[in-house]
Amino acid sequence: MKVYETRDLRNVALIGHGGSGKTSLAEAMLYDAGMTTRLGRVEEGNTVMDFEEEEKERRGSITSGIGFLEWAKCKINLIDTPGDANFVADGRNCLYAVDSVVLVADAEDGIRVQAEKMARAAEELGLTRVAYVSKLDRERGAFETAMKALTDLFGNKAVPVFLPIGSKDAFHGIVDLLAGKAFLFDEGGKGTFKEAGIPAEMTEQVAEARERLVEAASESDDELIEKYLENGDLSPEELEIGLKKAIAEGTIVPVLCGSAPKNVGIRPMLDFLAAYLPAPQGERKGTTPDTGEEISRKFDDAEPFSALVFKTIVDEIGRFSVFRVISGSAVPDTTVLNPERRTDERLGQLFHLLGKERHKIEKASAGDIVAVARLKETITGDTLCDKKSPIRYPRIPVPPAIISFAVRPRSKADQDKISASLRKLMEEDTALRYARDEQTGEFLLSGMGQGHIEIVAKRLERKFKVGIELAAPKVAYLETIKGTADKRYRHKKQTGGAGQFGECAIKIEPNRGAGFEFVNNIVGGVIPGQYIPSVEKGVRDQMKKGVLAGYPVVDVKVTLYDGKSHPVDSKDIAFQLAGRKAMKEALLAAKPTLLEPIMEMEVVVPEEFMG
Repeated sequence: MKVYETRDLRNVALIGHGGSGKTSLAEAMLYDAGMTTRLGRVEEGNTVMDFEEEEKERRGSITSGIGFLEWAKCKINLIDTPGDANFVADGRNCLYAVDSVVLVADAEDGIRVQAEKMARAAEELGLTRVAYVSKLDRERGAFETAMKALTDLFGNKAVPVFLPIGSKDAFHGIVDLLAGKAFLFDEGGKGTFKEAGIPAEMTEQVAEARERLVEAASESDDELIEKYLENGDLSPEELEIGLKKAIAEGTIVPVLCGSAPKNVGIRPMLDFLAAYLPAPQGERKGTTPDTGEEISRKFDDAEPFSALVFKTIVDEIGRFSVFRVISGSAVPDTTVLNPERRTDERLGQLFHLLGKERHKIEKASAGDIVAVARLKETITGDTLCDKKSPIRYPRIPVPPAIISFAVRPRSKADQDKISASLRKLMEEDTALRYARDEQTGEFLLSGMGQGHIEIVAKRLERKFKVGIELAAPKVAYLETIKGTADKRYRHKKQTGGAGQFGECAIKIEPNRGAGFEFVNNIVGGVIPGQYIPSVEKGVRDQMKKGVLAGYPVVDVKVTLYDGKSHPVDSKDIAFQLAGRKAMKEALLAAKPTLLEPIMEMEVVVPEEFMG
């Protein structure tokens, strides 16, 4: 395949809420660029980007689809992220591999919460933002609905560059405010169109929208704003310069529009993305693996090689690590360092991904996105780098799990395969957790939502022939005390040989919210110093299993204030047993009670809904 230079790369993630039309848009872009021979449709389950069986079944993305296309001599790396909150972690990982995002705004429903979260995450990472209004051909589709949602999210930064011609079933073209032309699309979904003059009924609307666009672009540069104030307009060249600068600085979020199922507006959109989105540039900060000193690498082939692994794919062929080249270039059959694992990795054949297809390449320039098979130790979030110039990039944050289910095998054969199979899925899915709850003894599968866990169960059965049952986890209660108690216990054992003797007196009281506290108030050596830790160990052992229902005991202050010892028979085990028995009797007398789990919740309410 052709090797693309860094300046010709455009790395773009499609973001938005579930069902907003991201995958349909990706399919139309791939089709118009000649990467596919038919326009994939989500409802028919034949898209390139959604190739997992579970995605075809539910008609929605559960993992990020990765593709690429060539347009206007640029290679556009395209990542179609999931919009469902159950699978958003994979999409967030992919934001670390791109320079720009296209936020798909629904002309029927506007922008939902998950789209807002992804847009904010993109802003925090300093990514260039573009908006695309989808579903203009739908019965309830209205450009104004989407623009209101975009204005609510971005303020006056949201500025239309395309305007729709017609609405609902009659939507058939766009006005390109930069070109000052109308593009009328042919029926049949081929994406072909003819240029035309601005429709008479849109003359005033177009003039107002173009004036707003020119004014916003001019504000990016002092010279341009002077020319605009002086002449009331900018030349096409000046408008291009101002708009590129404003988009790069984030002062404008350009708004495009179209219909992916009807293939209307897609080719002009590709023209815009190739012309106005930034190529990989600047530098990425990291640290030296040994000293932690801050260093950086530029997106430049002349720099030492470094890359960030942002996704792992496990399928019937094997395990693929997907990474973005940060600096230098990646070539097959080279040995690189994984500083996180402190191990060498061998880069074999490199691939560009197009859904589940792999296209062999001989080199990847700085900024490009590629995949490689069979890395031994590398996982998502790891850095790969030149052994002679090591660098470690910050790891991609992993979101905490928010729901857990107890996992039970359907059969003994399933039991033997559960752990190994789930480990493979966890390599792909950084938001998935599987661990034994030490308190209840259950094995818990945790993730981002019930839908997330249910899909994992289906994938286990399909990919690895492992059947599991999901159940609500046992409640992990705790025990504590509401009162105080004072108890003394003597442990004495005489069986003819060496005896055992230890006596201790303790007082216990509530220590709400402060955990366990052990206070030694022994004076006069009634308990030798070497046996004080023995008493504490016995107390702690008893606290592992409370007196009400056997749950761990928390928030108790224990004061050891008296005791007795024997010059021959006192030993460590004797004082451990004395401490344990004294603690048990004290707990029974101190009004023991159960503690139920509680969860701290933060509720974020938009200002317009408060009052």
